[in-house]
Amino acid sequence: MCGNNMSVPLLAEAVTVSGTEKETAAVIFLHGLGDSGHGWADAMTAIRLPHVKYICPHAPRIPVTLNMKMTMPSWFDLMGLSPDSPEDEAGIKRAAENIKAIIDHEAKNGIPANRVLLGGFSQQLAGVVALSCWLPLHKSFPQAASASGNKDMPILQCHGEMDPMIPVQFGAMTAEKLKVIVNPQKITFRTYPGLMHSSCPQEMAAVKEFIEKQLPRI
Repeated sequence: MCGNNMSVPLLAEAVTVSGTEKETAAVIFLHGLGDSGHGWADAMTAIRLPHVKYICPHAPRIPVTLNMKMTMPSWFDLMGLSPDSPEDEAGIKRAAENIKAIIDHEAKNGIPANRVLLGGFSQQLAGVVALSCWLPLHKSFPQAASASGNKDMPILQCHGEMDPMIPVQFGAMTAEKLKVIVNPQKITFRTYPGLMHSSCPQEMAAVKEFIEKQLPRI
């Protein structure tokens, strides 16, 4: 593979799980607050497909307001976990640009954006997997999304019903918001009884099935 990873900050230290045959698709998975890409790389290895490359970048270490300004890995600052909490708009947009740089890098090296699946929101991709997530910038997102050509992008949302950090109601609210923005038939929202703020084998099986459907071997 050609191209210089050093020119893309998040790729320089990202954990990459390579395919076992010619790589014709890529999955970019973003970890949660205080975590690293290593844990998700292990999870992706367990469900990987031979033609897919899995990229698990590490978030930069920044002070997080929600955790008394402690410095930890985070894609952007978090001020609170309620829908009305103020948001780090500049940080969120900066994170989105950094992820877009990975997508652009993959495109230059032979994997086009429509063969990239992302745990987040960006340009026109193969799909989005959102595990225990909520929608940042939910007030301005509809206007941004309406101009992005993402209306038919498939989205798999999974959430633990006992999640104490990001309550399942937030996931449900996000799913309802997305149905106004994208084709509702493209959105799948699954919940898992007893699951807290983590993943489970049933959820990862759903993720693998979704990736297989959206990124078939070509």
